[in-house]
Amino acid sequence: MVPNVDELGRPLLDLRVSVTDRCNLRCPYCMPREVFGSDFQFVPRAELLSFEEIARLARILAAQGVGKIRLTGGEPLLRRNLERLVEMLVVIPGIEDIALTTNGTLLASQARALARAGLGRVTVSLDALDEEAFRAMSDSHLSLARVLEGIDAAGEAGLGPVKINMVVRRGVNEHCVEAMAERFRGRPEIVRFIEYMDVGETNGWRLDQVVPASEILARIERRWPLERLPATRAGEVASRWAYRDGAGEIGVIHSVTEPFCQGCARARLSAEGRLYTCLFASRGSDLRALLRGRAGDREIAEHLREIWTARADRYSQLRAARTDGQRAAGKIEMSYIGG
Repeated sequence: MVPNVDELGRPLLDLRVSVTDRCNLRCPYCMPREVFGSDFQFVPRAELLSFEEIARLARILAAQGVGKIRLTGGEPLLRRNLERLVEMLVVIPGIEDIALTTNGTLLASQARALARAGLGRVTVSLDALDEEAFRAMSDSHLSLARVLEGIDAAGEAGLGPVKINMVVRRGVNEHCVEAMAERFRGRPEIVRFIEYMDVGETNGWRLDQVVPASEILARIERRWPLERLPATRAGEVASRWAYRDGAGEIGVIHSVTEPFCQGCARARLSAEGRLYTCLFASRGSDLRALLRGRAGDREIAEHLREIWTARADRYSQLRAARTDGQRAAGKIEMSYIGG
């Protein structure tokens, strides 16, 4: 096996697969309701990749070095019978880790089936424990309690340690940082605090809405002293911190203030089969046409290798080098390719 390596020497190790572009929340930083309203046209069902097509791509990429797959959306648990896809992926030689990122609202009813199918881990997006802030960050009347039930169900099903992702946005939920840390201290879950990123075009991102990782850590450390932990693997996006009193660990994802482009080993597959080589990409490569045409695995494998070896993406580093706080235009929406 000869791994794919891009122009900056980064191998392709992780594949994020969006199984749907639909979601039952309207988080303003991802799917603002004024854009993704009742008349928004999502990808028609016939244009979504089938589970068999996704598994075929996963087999080809596993032979090129991909060992980790994360299922995303939109909200992936809106895709019916998702456990069938997990069953197809878990038997592919070379795939060592299958994970899921979800908003947690449907997780309680599906956690056991997913675990039985072979899912390894779950990450739940949860931006506040305060009801008012939760509604502001999710723009939804769905219950916060449903998300907490989903987290508990995932842990009980063996899908842990569950990671909890909290996007921190200035003026909306930064006051919830300490409460989130306190809630999960001494528990098996790991909270990861994420700087608000300029993904997509519709969320109205501004640099002054970013709460820097250094400030997040300072808020927590004022109450509970922390110490830095080493990374568990190459390319890890979160810096790890342990509570000095032994009450577990947290993570901080700082792609705005401390970009980690140099270690990025991820590709993203959209729900209808376009491959993106960066979270902040503006264009993707159509794989569905190859899958539904007469292309054999060898031809698809060569096409995938050409895409990755030509990759030179480092958007976050370039954004950090700007002094005007502006974002680049034309980026694909996060709900389309997952976070």
